[in-house]
Amino acid sequence: MSKIIIVGGVAGGASAAARARRLSETAEIIMFERGPFISFANCGLPYHIGGDIKDRNKLLLQTPESFLARFNVDVRTMSEVVSIDRKNKTVTINTLIDNTQYTESYDFLLLSPGANPIIPPIVGINNPLTYSLRNITDMDRIIQAIEINKVNHATVVGGGFIGLEMMEAFHQRGIKTTLLERSDQVMMPVDREMAGFAHAEIRDKGIDLRLNTALTDVQFTPDTKTNDRLTLSLSNGDSLQTDILIMAIGVSPETQLAKDAGLEIGLIGGIKTNAQMQTSDPAIFAVGDAIEETDFVTQQQTVVPLAGPANRQGRIAANNMLGRHDSYQGTQGTSICKVFDLAIAATGKNEKQLKRDGINFEKVYVHTASHASYYPGAETVSFKMLFDPITGKILGAQAVGKDGIDKRIDIMSVAQRAGMTVDQLQHIELTYAPPFGSAKDVINQAAFVANNIINGDATPIHFDEIDNLTENQILLDVRNPGELSTQGYIGNAINIPVDELRHRMHELPKDKEIVVYCQVGLRGNVAYRQLVNNGFKARNLIGGYRTYQFSKI
Repeated sequence: MSKIIIVGGVAGGASAAARARRLSETAEIIMFERGPFISFANCGLPYHIGGDIKDRNKLLLQTPESFLARFNVDVRTMSEVVSIDRKNKTVTINTLIDNTQYTESYDFLLLSPGANPIIPPIVGINNPLTYSLRNITDMDRIIQAIEINKVNHATVVGGGFIGLEMMEAFHQRGIKTTLLERSDQVMMPVDREMAGFAHAEIRDKGIDLRLNTALTDVQFTPDTKTNDRLTLSLSNGDSLQTDILIMAIGVSPETQLAKDAGLEIGLIGGIKTNAQMQTSDPAIFAVGDAIEETDFVTQQQTVVPLAGPANRQGRIAANNMLGRHDSYQGTQGTSICKVFDLAIAATGKNEKQLKRDGINFEKVYVHTASHASYYPGAETVSFKMLFDPITGKILGAQAVGKDGIDKRIDIMSVAQRAGMTVDQLQHIELTYAPPFGSAKDVINQAAFVANNIINGDATPIHFDEIDNLTENQILLDVRNPGELSTQGYIGNAINIPVDELRHRMHELPKDKEIVVYCQVGLRGNVAYRQLVNNGFKARNLIGGYRTYQFSKI
C-alpha cells in the first residue's frame, strides 16, 4: 500500500488526489491545504465579485467532507507543510488554527503549491485598501471592502487575465475604474495589433485605460468622516485618487518549500520536473503554477500558470506514482479572456516570443464573419496565424471578436498539437450551416492566404512596414471612396476601387512597387493579382486597413 502526501488542494493537487484514488482503493492519500477551502474555482473569483456568478457556493467544487465521502481522501485544511525531510521521507505540518506541528511520512509526495501574486516594492503599497486576488478569502475581503467602504472608484494595476476580469467586475458594479498597464498593451499572450481590439472595447465602455503607465507610489489617507482613500503616483507624472487598489501584475512560482528541501529549481524560477512530473527527487512530484514545463513549440522550459495544464499534470503525476508510465507532452498556452463583449484568445507562440527566440516565421491576418454574413448575428472574427514559411508548421494563432473565438482557437490548438501544417489546414472540414459557420471558415481562409505566400502567389507586406515606405513604393487604396471618408485611410494613398482597376492601371507607374490595401485584405489580393499578372511589381497589405488601424489603438 502506497502513502501519498499532496501539498495544495486546488487544481493540480485535487486532480492528482482524485485520480490516485480511482487507480487504487488501498492507497493512503492525505491532502494538505493551508487555506480553509479546497478544489475551488479560482478562475471564477472575479465573476462572483462582478455578479455573474451570484451564488458563492458554486465556486466550491468540493469540500473536505465531500472529498472524503467520494474519494476517501483525508483532507486537512488550515494545515501548512513547512518542511520536507527527503532522507526520512517525512513532512512537517503546521496546524494554523492552534499553531501546533506534527510530521507525516510518505512514499510519494506531490507539490502543488501554486503561485504567489507579484507585489512590487512600491512605497506605500502595504495599506488597508490594496488587495490581490488568489483565493476565496481574498475574494471575500474585496467584496467586503467594496460594500463597507462604499467604493466609487477602483484602480487595477495589470492588464492580464485577473486585471481585465477585475476591471470588468468593478464596471459591472457601477464603479468607475482605472486600469494601469506598464507595457503598451493588455493581454500579453497576443500581439500588440490584436490587443488593439481590446483597447478599443475597454475605452468604449468608459474605462480609464492608461498604457505605458506604471504605479510608482501609494499614499494612504484615512478619513473618519467619509471614506479612506489612496493617492496614486504614476510613472508619467500624473496622480489619481482611488478607493480600492487591486494589484494584478502577475504571479511567480511558489518554490520556497522545494528550495528548502534542496530540490532543483529551473533557470526561469520554477520547480524543475521531468516529463513524468518528477522533481530531482524521484519520490517527489510537482505540478501546476509552481513548476517549469516544456513549451510545446520550442521544447524549451517555460512557466505557464493555467488551470488546464495543472489539472492534466496532476493526473499524470498520480498515474506515475501508482505504477503507470505517463508523460506530459508540453504546454501550448492555450488561453481565452472575456473583455466585456469581446473574447480574446491565443494558442502557441506569439510574434514577440518568436522574435525573442530567433525563430523564423511569417504571419497572416483574416477578418471575416463568425458565420454566414447573410444570417443575422454574424460578428467579425479577427484572426492571426503564425507559421514557418518554409515547412508550413503552425507556430501560433490569435483571435478577437464577439462570437466564435473559442471555437477557432480550440481548432488551432488541436491542429498544432496534431502537427498539421498550413497546407493541411486548408483541407480541414468544419461544420457549416448559416447560423453556425461559413462554407469557407476563418481558419480555411487563413490557410489559403498562408499557402499563397508560401507558394509565391502573394507577396505580403505587413501593417508595421506601412509607415516606412520608400520613394520607390506607392500606396494604392482599392476600397470605394465612401469607405475612406467613413473608415479612414493611410497617408496620401492613391484611391482606385478594385472594380475600376483593370481600366485605370495606366495611372500607376511600372517603375515603382505598388503597395495595395483594402479594408481586410481580400480585395487587396484581387487587385494584387491583377497588377502582377499585368507586369507590375506589387505587394498586398495582409489584413488590410483594419489590422493597421487597430495596431494604433
